Amino acid sequence: MERTLSSNPYVEQPSTQFAPLPVRLFANLLQWQRRASTRRELARLDARLLADAGISEAQRYEELSKPFWR
Repeated sequence: MERTLSSNPYVEQPSTQFAPLPVRLFANLLQWQRRASTRRELARLDARLLADAGISEAQRYEELSKPFWR
């Protein structure tokens, strides 16, 4: 699965590459929290909702097995 359910490919995320260290750390913490939250939502979907989203059980398992920092 290339992206999480709540990600929007049309919204450009600001780059923190050249931001000060505290800003980069905070941005990483926010991203990790979003990933963990999205994966909790994914875990709650039933088979019908997964099919509606075009996600297979194997894809869901693969996404749920990732650590929050990936």
